[in-house]
Amino acid sequence: MTKESGGFDQIDQWKSTMFLYSSALKSINTKIEILNNEFIQLYNYNPIEHITSRLKTPESIVKKLKNDGCEVTIENMVEHLNDIAGIRIICSFMSDIYPIADMIARQADITVLHVKDYIKYPKTNGYKSYHMVVTIPVYLSEGKRDTKVEIQIRTIAMDFWASLEHKIAYKFEGKAPDYLERELKSCADMVDMLDMKMFSLNQAIMAVEEEERRVEEEKRREREKAEKRQEELAGNGPT
Repeated sequence: MTKESGGFDQIDQWKSTMFLYSSALKSINTKIEILNNEFIQLYNYNPIEHITSRLKTPESIVKKLKNDGCEVTIENMVEHLNDIAGIRIICSFMSDIYPIADMIARQADITVLHVKDYIKYPKTNGYKSYHMVVTIPVYLSEGKRDTKVEIQIRTIAMDFWASLEHKIAYKFEGKAPDYLERELKSCADMVDMLDMKMFSLNQAIMAVEEEERRVEEEKRREREKAEKRQEELAGNGPT
């Protein structure tokens, strides 16, 4: 590529562009951490296990542009690639995924460009995750720059499966033997069953905790009634 009309060379433009994506990741990370902490404060429940983020490497960017039939330019990179900056949110349970996505989408300065719901509509190989492509403003000295970030939300079990699938896909360059594909799909089905089982177990735990709170509250009310009766009796005694 040639120099821009403004005088910045290729390396300067690359550094400036990647700085935008890095800044967008930091901003999104902060927002998600605040939302998670607020949830803990309000409901005494932690919906997010952990958050990871990454910037695509130059090699991955070039490879993806070529695979998509695009000329390798910074302009095409910004225009056509949605996952240069990526954040992954790992939840304990599938029931946490949609509330988290909704909390993010309702942020005033976040714009959701599009969603791919692989929870409701898994890929044929069994892959499950909730993907959002959003823009978030990055405020620079020259003004605001809306920058794209891909957000993936999945459970611990889904993430474990996806990590293994990614290793196999990388090893065989997307052409894994059929028996491995079948085994992966079988594992995806087991992951789905595990997620449902763990959710059911969590619901049972919450029901036990709720019953314990109800019993404690009933005991407290009984104690208060008994103390009130004692006070009344003491007030009616001899002077």
